[in-house]
Amino acid sequence: MSFQNPVFIPGPTNIPENLRKACDMPTIDHRSPLFGQILHPAREGVKKVLKSDAAEIFIFPSTGTGGWETALSNTLSAGDKVLAARNGMFSHRWIDMCQRHGLDVQIVETPWGEGLPAERYEEILTADKNHEIKVVLATHNETATGVKSDIAAVRRALDAAGHPALLFVDGVSSIASMDFRFDEWGVDIAVTGSQKGFMLPPGLAILGFSQKAMEATKSATLPRTFFDVRDMEKSYANNAYPYTPAVGLLNGLNQACGMLLTEGLENVFARHHRIAEGVRAATEAWGLKLCAANPSVYSDTVSAIRTPDGFNATEIVTHAAKIYGVAFGVGLGEVAGKVFRIGHLGSLTDVMTLSGLATAEMCMADLGLEIRLGSGVAAAQEYYRANPASAHKAAA
Repeated sequence: MSFQNPVFIPGPTNIPENLRKACDMPTIDHRSPLFGQILHPAREGVKKVLKSDAAEIFIFPSTGTGGWETALSNTLSAGDKVLAARNGMFSHRWIDMCQRHGLDVQIVETPWGEGLPAERYEEILTADKNHEIKVVLATHNETATGVKSDIAAVRRALDAAGHPALLFVDGVSSIASMDFRFDEWGVDIAVTGSQKGFMLPPGLAILGFSQKAMEATKSATLPRTFFDVRDMEKSYANNAYPYTPAVGLLNGLNQACGMLLTEGLENVFARHHRIAEGVRAATEAWGLKLCAANPSVYSDTVSAIRTPDGFNATEIVTHAAKIYGVAFGVGLGEVAGKVFRIGHLGSLTDVMTLSGLATAEMCMADLGLEIRLGSGVAAAQEYYRANPASAHKAAA
């Protein structure tokens, strides 16, 4: 691999130089008022990125997986019932975590490549007359398949059923890159991490809790110590953590939120959409298909591209790393060997994306696929020329 080339994996993403420098800071007393000047602005910044006025923001030294565990362990008790659809590797892993915690998961099996079945959710919730289901899990952006789901539709399903279940959303590969509306969608817990849309190294689990979710912490009995939001809440009031925080990463998060808000959230989302559309144009020019079933579920942060039957897509990823020093994402779970993934989120531009598309073309041609060099790049170029990034020039 080459440190000079950008990465095109769905995360960790490329780190802007100013954020690298923000994380590289002298040691400070993490129980001093100075630390509060990093912590509290970072939490306020996250709240704005979530488009929330009321969410309680918690930031743990962990990853998105730790965020999942935080959501479950703080609000549920052993044997509680959870409703979830399995439509990709990351929804599967959250379901697996629920089961390991002794929760009763009602699973809606959904084809990989399709979004969350909101109508089926509504049927199940309507039939749950005794309100045994305590939580509905929703993966906003399934990173394994490049599929975006309609969280507003899931909220409408809950409301139409008149069901009081909490709504937990995995926004690890969507928040800070795609539109996310915590308050408007009635999300109770949103989970993300530092290493994707926030453009930082891995190491922070970032969560928003609604007041309803905070109320649920009072009766939940699943064990939690490191991930106890009640301990964290008490410590925040004293400019501190219950244990040693990742000060440099928090300083980076504060700066990252500032970058996103300065660019303007709508501009951030438009940039990701534009870059993704270029990748989709290239995919079509190559004569290949996305794993995502139709345009309504296309992700703006990652494209999982199907290769012809009988061809091992993982070879593209291996070849790119070995020969050209460029990182793409492999297929996971049911689509392992069937797709390769191009991550197009975080600190990325049209020009950087074109270099990734050119590399993918060379790899596929090298490996014997019928790909005409320049075809995908040209298609993306035409899209980018017709949809210039003028709205982002000042921010860049």
